[in-house]
Amino acid sequence: MTQQGERWTADQVLALAPDAASRAAGGRLGAAGPWSEVGSSGEGAVWGRCKGSGSEPYRTVVDVADGSGPAYRCACPSPKVPCKHALGLLLLWSGGGVAVPGAAAPEWAERWLAGRRERAEGRAGTGAADSPPGRGSGTADPEAARRRAVQRAGRITAGATELEQRLTDLLRGGLAGAEQAGYGLWEETAARMVDAQAPGLAARVRELGSIPSSGPGWPVRLLEECALLHLLDQGWLRREGLPGPLAATVRSRVGLPASADGPPVRDRWLVLAQYDTADARLTTRRIWLYGAETDRTALLLSYGAAGRAPELALPVGLTLEAELSAYPGAGQQRAALGRRFAQPVTTETRPRGVTTSAAAARFGEALRDDPWLESVPLTLGRVVPVPDGDAWQLADADDDTALPLVPGAGNRAGIWRLAALSGGAPVTVFGECGHRGFTPLTAWPTGPGPAVPLY
Repeated sequence: MTQQGERWTADQVLALAPDAASRAAGGRLGAAGPWSEVGSSGEGAVWGRCKGSGSEPYRTVVDVADGSGPAYRCACPSPKVPCKHALGLLLLWSGGGVAVPGAAAPEWAERWLAGRRERAEGRAGTGAADSPPGRGSGTADPEAARRRAVQRAGRITAGATELEQRLTDLLRGGLAGAEQAGYGLWEETAARMVDAQAPGLAARVRELGSIPSSGPGWPVRLLEECALLHLLDQGWLRREGLPGPLAATVRSRVGLPASADGPPVRDRWLVLAQYDTADARLTTRRIWLYGAETDRTALLLSYGAAGRAPELALPVGLTLEAELSAYPGAGQQRAALGRRFAQPVTTETRPRGVTTSAAAARFGEALRDDPWLESVPLTLGRVVPVPDGDAWQLADADDDTALPLVPGAGNRAGIWRLAALSGGAPVTVFGECGHRGFTPLTAWPTGPGPAVPLY
């Protein structure tokens, strides 16, 4: 079920568009101006009235809670599924904030949603699946859902094949050509991947565009990223021969939506870290949790419009008793927050730490399951922050190994806060360990004391 804090990205919404014209038209309707009576429910429904060419605004409602894909209902005459109004409404919803507040559904939206629920309950009694219908009456059609899935897979395959050719052309012509071509080439290629309904490929292509002329050594970085993108393309094109968990990882990396279908795991979850990243359209909040009984680390994602804080916020150092359900994929850390059993409380709980050499080994093992990982969450026990020329590193207090801190990790104030907390003594540090080094997020002193956020 879609939670209020787990809204899709704009790329995920635009990937639903049946064609480029719908994508452009939906993008123009992704602002609050033409909309009224907009709202959303914790049960995964979004609705609103959009001003159009008719005398009355078009009533639009989308059910996003179905694990197999969204269902749409709009009063406009367009035969496209989804129509531009449904796309615009979802784009408005993906931005978060006050534009689409939580509310009770109006009668016209609740009537359609209630009909869907009744039909779903009826099919559950007969063992039939509730596949998402198109815009219209909402009648479930498993065969139509299968055809849509096959059509989307075909579009992604065509996009991946085209991307392979573009990578081949780039390497044949030489990496210097990437610097001369400028960012426009990459943006046009990314748009083609969005048209192919592969937002994950589109995002990675945009990242390629930022590498040329980014500083010394950029050709090496560009070649590395091209190799990873080629590997993802090949993973999709040969997905039928992959093990199930790895195939699920490839589908997720390409951009196919997935539901948190793992069994609920109840635990006392310690909030390890919380931080935001932002681009021109979206603010993403990452919240890392640690299960005191399961010894498991999990990631919650929450989204908000650019410049606005996401709704979900959990202070570092608190513990909440709750259920989490995992998303599919090999080595997948992401989970969905389910039922909460109590309010967050302060705690003395700390995650178990590992050595710096064990941390590097764990990152290597994680890459075996997901070659596209940037980093893995790890807690280092008994490390000392020490300067290393113009940079810093975390030295293991019990041997002669160390992990470099990622250049520019967090902020200078956070690094000095870590150094002050240590005072030359070992500390426990949680962060993200990747191929460029370690990014410290939270630390604890050797003796009693609360968690200290560093990011």
